[in-house]
Amino acid sequence: MERPRSGPALLAIPLAMMAVIATVDILSPSDIHLGPLLVVAPAITASFAGPRPTACVGALAVTVLVVIGLARGVITTANLQVQIVSLIAISAFIVAFDYLREHSRRELVQVRTVSDAAQRVLLRPLPPHLGPLTVASSYRAAHTGAHIGGDLYAAARTRSSTRLIIGDVRGKGLGTLGDTAQLLGAFRAAAHRQAPLTDLVAYLEGSVAWGLAEPGAQEDQDPAAPPPTEIGEGFVTALIIDIPDQQAQLTMINCGHPSPLLLRHGRAVALDVPQPAPPLGLRTLTSAAHPYTPTCFPFQAGDLLLLYTDGVSEARDSGGEFYPLPARLGHLHQLGLHTPDALLTALNADLDTHVGAPLADDAAMLAVTRRPSPPTTAG
Repeated sequence: MERPRSGPALLAIPLAMMAVIATVDILSPSDIHLGPLLVVAPAITASFAGPRPTACVGALAVTVLVVIGLARGVITTANLQVQIVSLIAISAFIVAFDYLREHSRRELVQVRTVSDAAQRVLLRPLPPHLGPLTVASSYRAAHTGAHIGGDLYAAARTRSSTRLIIGDVRGKGLGTLGDTAQLLGAFRAAAHRQAPLTDLVAYLEGSVAWGLAEPGAQEDQDPAAPPPTEIGEGFVTALIIDIPDQQAQLTMINCGHPSPLLLRHGRAVALDVPQPAPPLGLRTLTSAAHPYTPTCFPFQAGDLLLLYTDGVSEARDSGGEFYPLPARLGHLHQLGLHTPDALLTALNADLDTHVGAPLADDAAMLAVTRRPSPPTTAG
């Protein structure tokens, strides 16, 4: 976003133009006047320099026009005086416009700096290695220029496992940042503890239900009653996974989120749970006595797990066809893209080719693989 600095080579362009215009004007017949062309000098300078260099070139252009008038003996004519006044006015307008543009550019740089800081706080960069796992992540916001939106992901280490979450807040873009921040904060506060996965999901459900409570609705409610929620209006689909270090498996609770894909030998298989839970924030619509049911799946060394949001699987091309994620994922894996980082890079490029336009929804992906255990040496 930084403007290129105006070096001597660039400033030489308007200076040379002024010298050529002045020379040709002085040597031209009395009925030919090229002085008005001097206005191009400050205009060109404003395209690559700031307000101060532009003002200096504009003042120099006015001086050159006065020199032309003196050389041709027409300095006192009304025609030249009008040209001088017009050149001063136009140069001042160009300088003012350049100043406003420079001010807007600095504000944009500041806003993007704040946006980058917000992204680092909410969606902290995941380390490439978490215990025995290799991890890569990708996030693409639907809002142009935004770095974060309604999709979320995070990871946390316990003493013997890695816990992952990926979710999608109802809605898209910048309006969902509050709910995104609340859920990520709750996960980071509790995921590192050794509590069972069911307790972690129950804690996240309570946090989301409290955060999505309708403002002012508590005034007419029993203080001992749970906070009312905007039923059907606010919720978060989420996938919470625990991957132990010493066991070739993973445990998952799916709260209304798209099933992850497991890549093994170039084939992508959806890990569908038999009893999915409702999205976070909609627990009150179901029986409170119904517990969360974790499901275990094999996850061996060399397997690759892809977690994603519906912004990926529901991306459409110009004909309205959804992106065939399992087929494309298996194809890319067969091409030799076995590392999480390489696979996500290729998958994003393939997704852009399919859509052919900016994505209509936020899209997040997490790719995880288990590294082979180091061979043990007989003592």
